[in-house]
Amino acid sequence: MVLSTLPGVGERLAQKITDHFGGEDQALASLKSGDIARIAEIDGVSPKRALTLARMVAGQSGSFLATKEAERLHRSLLNDIVSFASCAATRERMQLLMPIENPAERRLKVSHAMNFAKKYSERMKTLSGLFHNLRQTRFNNERYERVVVCKEQIDLFKKWCRVLQPGDGETWKDYTVFKSVTWIGSGAPTDVPDGWVVLPNANNTELILPERTIDWFRHNIRTLTVIADVVQMSRNPPEKHPFINELYALTVGLEQLPEILMSIDDQGDLDTIAKVKDQLWKTAKALEEQVNTEVGQAMNDAKMDLSGAELLEALSDGAAFQRKLQEATTDVINEAMEKAKQTMVATLEGTGVRCPYEIFSSQWPAKINRKTIDEIDQALETKLKTGEIEHMLILAKKLGPLRERCEEVVRSLIEFDQWVCIAQWAVERNCVLPEMVDHGIFIEQGRHLLLGCRPDPVTYGLGFAADTQDQQSLALLTGANSGGKTTLLELLAHTCILAHMGLPVPADSARVGQVDALHILAKAGGTQSAGALEQTLVELANVVSDPTPKLILADELEAITEPGAGARIIAGMLLAAEAQDDTCMMLVTHLAPAIIKATGRQDLRVDGIEATGLDANLELMVDRTPKRNHLARSTPELIVKRLVERSDGHAQNLFRDILSMFD
Repeated sequence: MVLSTLPGVGERLAQKITDHFGGEDQALASLKSGDIARIAEIDGVSPKRALTLARMVAGQSGSFLATKEAERLHRSLLNDIVSFASCAATRERMQLLMPIENPAERRLKVSHAMNFAKKYSERMKTLSGLFHNLRQTRFNNERYERVVVCKEQIDLFKKWCRVLQPGDGETWKDYTVFKSVTWIGSGAPTDVPDGWVVLPNANNTELILPERTIDWFRHNIRTLTVIADVVQMSRNPPEKHPFINELYALTVGLEQLPEILMSIDDQGDLDTIAKVKDQLWKTAKALEEQVNTEVGQAMNDAKMDLSGAELLEALSDGAAFQRKLQEATTDVINEAMEKAKQTMVATLEGTGVRCPYEIFSSQWPAKINRKTIDEIDQALETKLKTGEIEHMLILAKKLGPLRERCEEVVRSLIEFDQWVCIAQWAVERNCVLPEMVDHGIFIEQGRHLLLGCRPDPVTYGLGFAADTQDQQSLALLTGANSGGKTTLLELLAHTCILAHMGLPVPADSARVGQVDALHILAKAGGTQSAGALEQTLVELANVVSDPTPKLILADELEAITEPGAGARIIAGMLLAAEAQDDTCMMLVTHLAPAIIKATGRQDLRVDGIEATGLDANLELMVDRTPKRNHLARSTPELIVKRLVERSDGHAQNLFRDILSMFD
């Protein structure tokens, strides 16, 4: 079993996953598609564990994101991108978007999607709206009344209906107590009872429980309609483009799905039969009342002329008089009853049930023959039951072979919507696909996307990807508090992560060297204890001395201990990192002079982001793009100056005295 070979997945969990999905192949397909919600339905599997499992099956271990800070930035980026997704299924699917070893295929898909989005922006919006109805397909959890009878063991259907094996000496007649039966194999009745399905073997699983097959299509009709809409779009495409052609190619094999979906609830005469049966007794009573009313009205207008002799005869022979009365009324009654019968004939038209010759039990007052109407009702019931089974089998035969293909296409459409989402995000954020190179990183007019405000663009680079004068693999970044050092560090991290995901980056242009890992070393929380410091130093040593191709972005590592010792420790780490040819490292620090002194080197690159003063609102004026080979001043003096202006009383005097010390 493939699942049991995954890290942290034993035989027991693998079996639970397989049982939940109805087979290992189905489980793997669902995991690869990122159906996190369904995976998390399994007892003992949390949403976080489900995501980890899905990423492992998709072949994305996450080792590129080598630190928790790198993982955090990746999550933040994903959250921004998936905010453009059309539906929840796509948002789940996009959680599988991790940095990968070879992003070439993704880059091609994104390139096509971005080109289409720019060229046909309205069409792209239409696609996004269409995919709003996408959902991962599901069977409903209903159990059915149908009983499956087979001499062989069929465990697959036990979750959804009763499955029985005939005992010795039992025949099909022993199962006539059940209304709906699927008999599989030998011993089936020649004259199939109403509600029964007889199959020679269990090969056609969609016919064993046809109700479930049809219910799958009904339950997922909203999503399947998306496929049908794509099929109809492909019949007369308004444009030709590699991106949209790829979409149309996904639905191959489902060209007739739009018409088939329309037939699911189109039962033809069954609807007529059901309607007639539902109204039968109401119609019969109405005809009875109609006949009596018509005869009564006709008789009110009737006259019978009798001679004196006929009157005397009526007095002496009552029977003769009755005959004369009957002769006088028979035509009226017969005409009214014939009219009523023709109405019943018209009512039963299209049901396949014949109207009996006589539907009345008495002429006057007219009374409907209840036995006759009962017989009609029973005939309609039989027709309805037989017709439903026939219709159900025809539908199941037609729909069953399409189900797996529909599931595949739904998963493909959700993945396709992923590229729609990314393209819309990239266009909205003015992103471009970076050039992938061998070493370093360079961004031109790069923008941090997650500041919550309009960012100032920055141009910066390290390693061979950078401009000629900036190709050092190591740099110290100095400068103003709140000047943007950490923001630049995160921008470089964003660019590296996105590029290795095969996605566009927020810049006018960019070059990114491919690495195996991104290490983001965030600010320490304060001076550490001896044990914690030792652990931190071991981790740092392992990172900087590892020859694996990597990018290291470190933020004020000096906070791990007192400044003097911190500078010497960092100096050693920098020299170790510089010795690795495939490593690039940028360190944000306030201790650049002490670090340089500790290395004994005068050629270390030092860049600076410097505040130039305060504006009219006493806000810092900062050039966010670092000056190359420039040790920038920090901003304490400007901060104190601002405090002088914003405070009063004793505090203002104190800050004024402190400010004078900077002279």
